[in-house]
Amino acid sequence: MKKLCIVLSFMAVSSAMSSCFKNPVTGRSSVNLVDENAVRQQASASYTGFLSTNKAITGTADAAMVSRVGNKMAEAVKKYLQRIGKADLLSGYQWEFNLVNSNEVNAFCMPGGKVVVYSGIMPLAGGENGLAVIMGHEIAHAIARHGNERMSQQLIAEAGGATFAALLSQKPQQAQDIFNTAYGVGSTLTVLKYSRTHESEADEMGLYFMAIAGYNPEEAISFWQRMAAKGGQKPPQFLSTHPSDETRISQLKGWMPKAKALATQ
Repeated sequence: MKKLCIVLSFMAVSSAMSSCFKNPVTGRSSVNLVDENAVRQQASASYTGFLSTNKAITGTADAAMVSRVGNKMAEAVKKYLQRIGKADLLSGYQWEFNLVNSNEVNAFCMPGGKVVVYSGIMPLAGGENGLAVIMGHEIAHAIARHGNERMSQQLIAEAGGATFAALLSQKPQQAQDIFNTAYGVGSTLTVLKYSRTHESEADEMGLYFMAIAGYNPEEAISFWQRMAAKGGQKPPQFLSTHPSDETRISQLKGWMPKAKALATQ
């Protein structure tokens, strides 16, 4: 994987701009050709636009829960990254946690810490532990820079190896399209879609984050079982590219001892 990462980087940009990112939890290397500050600027603009047409819910018990759990999860991420000497990955993060009114069973976290939970997923959360599963999973996508990886792959495939900065300057619409596709930004609601590798990484990382935050990691198994039961013939968007139910539960059980150990450190 490291060799492939280097080759793809060389194909896409000059050696000065080449970059591989190593996941701080799983150790997997991936191509990250886009400057993270540029990603966050685009994400912030997209997030602001989303909230302009999807007003955040305030003053309710569920809204307060989203804020409370979000802040605890953010602190847990900070604590974990400090332990492993990777606190710099949070440089520039400005966390925000919002609940929006939508029947969609979904949630997302944009690069830079902009988190949205849809009201449609709250019944399945079943309380703070379940909400921690959801938010930990989505925050993990951002920490793992999964969106940057997708953008990098698209730059290689669609833009002839141009850097994102150059594309943004010369062909802003193409740059915006690449960002929108990588992060699943639609015309009305923002829905993130990742590969099964990304989803498994987010499951693992989210499990550790929620345990460090003081939530019961065993709830992750119960939550995903509830999600699977809801899926039926057509699974919710939240499950569209996730691993099979059997694979997910098996993986969670395998990671559980480490999650519980992290909670006591």
